[in-house]
Amino acid sequence: MLRTIREVFAFFFFLGRRSRKMKVFFLLSLLPVALAVLVRIAFAGRSSDVMPVFQEILMVYFLQFLIIILTLFYGTSVCSEEIEGKTLPYLTTRPLTKGGIIIGKFAAYTALSASMVLVSLAASYLIMSFEKLGEAATYGALLRYAGVLLLGLMAYMALFTFLGTFLRKSILVGLAFGFGWETAIQYFPGSTQRFSVVHYLKSLLPYYSAGKFSILMFRLEPTSPAGAVLVLLLITAGFLGLACLFFSLKEYMFED
Repeated sequence: MLRTIREVFAFFFFLGRRSRKMKVFFLLSLLPVALAVLVRIAFAGRSSDVMPVFQEILMVYFLQFLIIILTLFYGTSVCSEEIEGKTLPYLTTRPLTKGGIIIGKFAAYTALSASMVLVSLAASYLIMSFEKLGEAATYGALLRYAGVLLLGLMAYMALFTFLGTFLRKSILVGLAFGFGWETAIQYFPGSTQRFSVVHYLKSLLPYYSAGKFSILMFRLEPTSPAGAVLVLLLITAGFLGLACLFFSLKEYMFED
């Protein structure tokens, strides 16, 4: 299992770095950096207003668009690209465990996504925090944001990987979940929000008194940080385990 994970990870991480998909997603990941520069210009002389803007505008982009689009396309392709390309027999007939193939590709695509998201986060956050670069709290908050996005990448990637192992049109279901359910449920009051991944991610974010910028935290009744981390890890482990199990048991048919 460990040898399979290592070999599959190395192969698909190298292959993914050179793909056209990676280049397109890298350009999408640079948009927050450009927006951070524009915000700095627009809020020149009003540094106290910058961080609420970062959380309520840039973090909306990271949480509700970028990590979802990355994990949706990468996660659903873990299995489907092998079926559509008819390369699955080349993987499954080699001395590789099926569970290791799923975990190795999951890890490779998570690492590729994280490299884009975290570089973009660090650049945009440091641009917005230019006056406070000498304060340790600035880097502590950056690490917290990075941890939240990494947990989100893992949870969504595991979920979409699972969908890709048994649904032929998994990307359509993923789109409905990522941009339909995950967006709409945030506006429901009470405990209903706990049936979404994004609720637990928002529960871990540093809170700012945002004033008129209140999009991200609207109606949020946060879960405790420890509880949110635990749920996100359980989502990741649970759906990844189900993906491995389903991939190991199912016989995949190829269309002509």
